[in-house]
Amino acid sequence: MIKRSLFSGLCLCALLTTAVTPAWAVSLGDVIRTLETPFQTKTDKESRIYDYSADFFQESKITSLNRLQRATGRVEVAFDYRREQTVPDVKFRWQYEQPTTQEIVSDGESLWVYLPENNQVILSNIEMVNEARQNDPMTFLTGLGNLSRDFQISWATPNMDVDGNYVLELRPRRVSSLINRLIIVVDRYAVEAYQNRGQDDLTVDPRQDPRLQASKPPEFGQRNLPANGGVPTSWGGAKSGVRADFGIGPGGIWFPIMSTAVYDPNGNSTIIEFNNLRVNLGISELNFNFIMPAGVQVVRPTGQEMGF
Repeated sequence: MIKRSLFSGLCLCALLTTAVTPAWAVSLGDVIRTLETPFQTKTDKESRIYDYSADFFQESKITSLNRLQRATGRVEVAFDYRREQTVPDVKFRWQYEQPTTQEIVSDGESLWVYLPENNQVILSNIEMVNEARQNDPMTFLTGLGNLSRDFQISWATPNMDVDGNYVLELRPRRVSSLINRLIIVVDRYAVEAYQNRGQDDLTVDPRQDPRLQASKPPEFGQRNLPANGGVPTSWGGAKSGVRADFGIGPGGIWFPIMSTAVYDPNGNSTIIEFNNLRVNLGISELNFNFIMPAGVQVVRPTGQEMGF
């Protein structure tokens, strides 16, 4: 049986300039476009995000049991822009290392969920998963370029975290039993870069920007999850005064997402935080091929049971 508290966050589951953009000049539309633009096929090739990898920390709260579950691991994601559509096809590998070893892998056609504890692999067809769960807003998060189509997006309360990153609240446009709202923390430097795009003469190495060393962020994965379902008072970050998670790739492409938090109608929540981001450095296609372990039971679910 799948541990949904670990997987729910996955179903959801960046250019810097020396010119400082004043907070008052940042509009909701600017932040939304910063979030969506790198993942759209209409975006110029040099401004797209083609792949990223990161460490992740996941914390799930089960309200009925008053229990927190924490997990850590590594994620790799690649986007294929070759098809003419609004958002690219997605390939991914989520590898859980703690508290148990688990894998979720897709090559864009098949989806494998490997649960070593159960000696079981759940195998689904991606198109059938999307069709069976087309009214589930969580599946739309595989297409980040379409968020404003699938969600009503507004500022969260508060609309900035303690480090000045922008916080958005997303509510699904169609009713779902799995998600009530989604909170996304967008990197403020990605927003600045989006607003100042085209000013190549102002671009600097982000490691040299004194703003990145202004304060020591909290330890990765050390947060305070509020009981009222609001914005966490502390999002994790680098383990030193310099941001190790700044997520800037070749050509100055910023990865915009720092953290996500999913809240379902029952008050359960799942937070996922990224760290040590690597953007547009290339990921082998072999990383998205799942090698079936010998002797495992293969389960092929149908209908709403497909997927995560």
